[in-house]
Amino acid sequence: MESTIGLFKTELIKPRRPWKTLSEVELATAEWVDWYCHRRLHGEIGHIPPAEYETNYYRETTKPQATATT
Repeated sequence: MESTIGLFKTELIKPRRPWKTLSEVELATAEWVDWYCHRRLHGEIGHIPPAEYETNYYRETTKPQATATT
């Protein structure tokens, strides 16, 4: 978590200061989180976004079980 907060500060908060309103920070934060989860390519998980990795994971682990009918 600390590295995520560090990235957030380094990539968003510090370069764009001074912030004028809290609403401006909230909107920028929401946009950054969306990018971080849905568009950022993560090397440790095959150069795909974390949200895509999570979707693939649950698709693979929750496949319907075959049931026998008698």
